[in-house]
Amino acid sequence: MPTPNTLKFETKRKNLYLRVVRGHFATSNCHSNYYIDVAAQKSRLSEANAVAEELSSYYYHSNVVDTILCLDGTEVIGTCLANSLTKADIMNMNAHKTIYIVTPESTNSSQLLFRDNIVPMIQGKHVLILAVSVASGKTVEAAADAVRYYGGTVEGVASIFATKEECAGIPVHSVFDPKDIPGYGSYPSHNCPLCKQGQKLDALINCHGYSKL
Repeated sequence: MPTPNTLKFETKRKNLYLRVVRGHFATSNCHSNYYIDVAAQKSRLSEANAVAEELSSYYYHSNVVDTILCLDGTEVIGTCLANSLTKADIMNMNAHKTIYIVTPESTNSSQLLFRDNIVPMIQGKHVLILAVSVASGKTVEAAADAVRYYGGTVEGVASIFATKEECAGIPVHSVFDPKDIPGYGSYPSHNCPLCKQGQKLDALINCHGYSKL
């Protein structure tokens, strides 16, 4: 993407930054005027750990977590989050416990499934769903439906960025939200003001990154 449009916001926590690109972007569900670049948080250990420390504060004292269901390639963050949630602490609900880190498979019809050897890590377990972002919420809803179908209980949804505080009746906690990005907007693809202004798309985006047009 063009360098002038790339912005980097520092936070109070060391090794934790918000990187965004201003423009006109499309996902499979919506359009937005910013691309939130979370590649470093997903891939760099120091940043993944910083994200995990922020998210663990929401669940450390109040939620039992047996399994972290990692969506969108968040396994590194999920591992750091499990480590943070199992620290020795008299107030920690998960101290000294083992937490499973799992990822779902997706069928051709976009349904999520778990193989027979993975099902015991979901069935009867308290599951925390971890995502890159929660905007339309469709991916998280599908994950929650899959957890319930396989007999698990959804404890919550954690993400790097979220535009919602609740999804499918489940509380959503995130490190960043639209208040951190000046003028952030997310729009239905059929009612996008940028499209109506004739502004061409800069890139198609998903959890893996962007593809310039």
